[in-house]
Amino acid sequence: MSADPVPPSAAEKSVPLRLTMDDSDSPSDVVDALFLGRFANGDQPYARSRSVDRVKSGHTLLPPGSTVLRSARDDDRSATLAEGEGFTVLVSRWNRGADVTVTAVSDHLAEKVLGQAADGAEDEPEPQPENVPMGFWYFSPRRGPHRTSRQISAGTWEEIRGNYTAPVAGALDTLMKVVPEEIAGRLLLLHGPPGTGKTSALRTLARSWRDWCQVDCVLDPERLFNDVGYLMDIAIGEDDSTGKGRWRLLLLEDCDELIRGEAKHTAGQALSRLLNLTDGLLGQGRNVLVGVTTNEDLERMHPAVVRPGRCLARIEVGPLTHTEAVGWLGTEEGIGREGASLAELYALRRGSRPASVPPQDAGRDAGLYL
Repeated sequence: MSADPVPPSAAEKSVPLRLTMDDSDSPSDVVDALFLGRFANGDQPYARSRSVDRVKSGHTLLPPGSTVLRSARDDDRSATLAEGEGFTVLVSRWNRGADVTVTAVSDHLAEKVLGQAADGAEDEPEPQPENVPMGFWYFSPRRGPHRTSRQISAGTWEEIRGNYTAPVAGALDTLMKVVPEEIAGRLLLLHGPPGTGKTSALRTLARSWRDWCQVDCVLDPERLFNDVGYLMDIAIGEDDSTGKGRWRLLLLEDCDELIRGEAKHTAGQALSRLLNLTDGLLGQGRNVLVGVTTNEDLERMHPAVVRPGRCLARIEVGPLTHTEAVGWLGTEEGIGREGASLAELYALRRGSRPASVPPQDAGRDAGLYL
């Protein structure tokens, strides 16, 4: 049972409202401040909000019967303040996303108006067989931890298997077929030189696992493990609303500093929190896997990261051998004796070659990246 709102007079005494503005504040900041007034003084003590990642073209997010009071547009966002009978609504928009917040004289009215404003506003593209839904987490100074989602294209494993040298392809064969009942470790580690296809493999893994696993990419992993609040929001802040017990795979790309041997000294508590998420108390009871890509050699990684039982998979993704690279490209031209990475092969196929210092002549390992 929820408690009744505090009477306006008592609320004003306990939480006095005082706003200070200077020349660093924008018109949108003023709109945000004006919106708080009726909620703060108790005239409209109920507030409800919703985020919309992709707003349909032409959708204003304003409920029927509302009148615009203020409208401001800055470089990266716009803010619209409107009111209606017994409610006030604030619409904050940036790119294609938006936040809608409603205050009202009753809880029922707040929910009703929010539904009128935001229901049906999400633009959902037609699903394509080659597309996979993937979430992207980042910390916004204005909104805190935030997740947005998009459809990414990913080939099937059969289509891209030839992009990997034989031992790697064999290891990935097994990984692509993993089901929840077979999960023994919570850490998935792909390491090796740049341009060898680690990210491409993870996109295809998301497609192979999409029936039972939601894949989210963390865009700022260095902040994630140094901000406990951010970590909690991502790792255990969301429950599975479908009731299907879906797993989640958090992807952290290029985390060399986090998992190398001296990480305990350079990264502080970040490494400990990563390990705690994979098999410590933080990860208990949560269907969470962590996928890490790094350019580090196995010998330079922290022993705690690669200890037996922690990793679901630990795969070194290297370049194709000379024979494999020639088979992939269909010619020996531009391929060195040591073979070539996937990125180098695509560059050769396009007819371009990477810049090098000093310039390499076509007769000696031409086309190799530095």
